[in-house]
Amino acid sequence: MSADGSLNGRRRVVITGLGAVSPLGNDAETSWRSLLAGESGAGEITQFDHADYRVHFACEVKDFDPTEWIDRKEARRMDRFAHLVLAAARQAEADSGLDIPAEADRIGASIATDTCATSVSAT
Repeated sequence: MSADGSLNGRRRVVITGLGAVSPLGNDAETSWRSLLAGESGAGEITQFDHADYRVHFACEVKDFDPTEWIDRKEARRMDRFAHLVLAAARQAEADSGLDIPAEADRIGASIATDTCATSVSAT
């Protein structure tokens, strides 16, 4: 390890923000508040016809509109999971407090689905 704390001798700056899209809420604050209140994200399945299945409930993300985060045309070309990830990443970017220009070429995102957290870093 070098004197500046990096493993490869280069300094890195990581800016972290929080974003979440979960069955408990469509942002980190709502999800956390619902979790602390002991609410459940489970409900009847609405994303597909579940009549032929034994289980009729799931923890689906509710009342999510991808066009709040992604252009309508672009959203039509993406799967739902991509909508959720992009929304959480954009929330994390906003939470970081950075003014990241649209043409920034070095932005990364890491997703931790078990905690419904997404962090965005800019270098």
